[in-house]
Amino acid sequence: MTCLFDVDDDLLAKELYSKVRVACWIMTSPTNLRSKAIHVKNTWAKRCNLVLFMSSVADPEFPAVGLDVPEGRDHLTAKTMKAFKYLYDHHMADADWFLKADDDTYVIVENLRYLLLNEDPTQPVYFGQRFKPYVKQGFAGGGSGYVLSKEALRRYGEVGSKDSKMCVKDKGHEDVEMGQCLQNLGVRLKDTTDVMNRTRFHCFDPSFVLKARFPQWFVDYDVLFAKGGIENISDYAVSFHYIHPNQMYTLEFFIYHLRPYGILNSPQKLNKPLDSP
Repeated sequence: MTCLFDVDDDLLAKELYSKVRVACWIMTSPTNLRSKAIHVKNTWAKRCNLVLFMSSVADPEFPAVGLDVPEGRDHLTAKTMKAFKYLYDHHMADADWFLKADDDTYVIVENLRYLLLNEDPTQPVYFGQRFKPYVKQGFAGGGSGYVLSKEALRRYGEVGSKDSKMCVKDKGHEDVEMGQCLQNLGVRLKDTTDVMNRTRFHCFDPSFVLKARFPQWFVDYDVLFAKGGIENISDYAVSFHYIHPNQMYTLEFFIYHLRPYGILNSPQKLNKPLDSP
């Protein structure tokens, strides 16, 4: 008997890989490289057009870029600012979009490319899970990851990285400070919900979001008033946070390998042809 459903059709994903170039940098540390970051490297990060692991100390074997920043939560802002400056200095030509993620974040990169397909990387924009306090336009939470356009990175590299009043160099909360920096540079934080107003970026793991049992700080911060449950999560979700190393492989299996036999998803329709400018 011939099986008609065993061949994956990844042609569209391959086309998007070429059309929507995403550089991913993962925030990590020397102690986390082989306990956390290695599992990111073995799973979702391999789907980025470029992947860099950013640590306080260089590790040529892993490899990881050393940013010469003290370790600890008090210095996450400095690590973030230096990482984006490193991308500006060394990799501006290698991608159109630049994603920051933690070493316990899982990203479905194909869904990120789908989100970005109709966006213009020459515009000063960035995307992530939008929180409302501290910054007038809100800011993208760091744990769920956020992605800058090439123009946003250019503005940071040419202006923000040189102006400590516009963009602080350390202290504070990394995502808040980066959000304030980007707002000062005229970079707009755009909505990331899908056409059904469902969430794509998530600062908690999938089971937590499905149960919708959120802490009070998240209820207070989230612009969508902390919606959860299966009906509020996009079919094209981009990211989840607080993922244990074992969960990295669980998600990898369920997203990319498990299929219900005899059920095929209908072809995805794109809003813009892949061969359009």
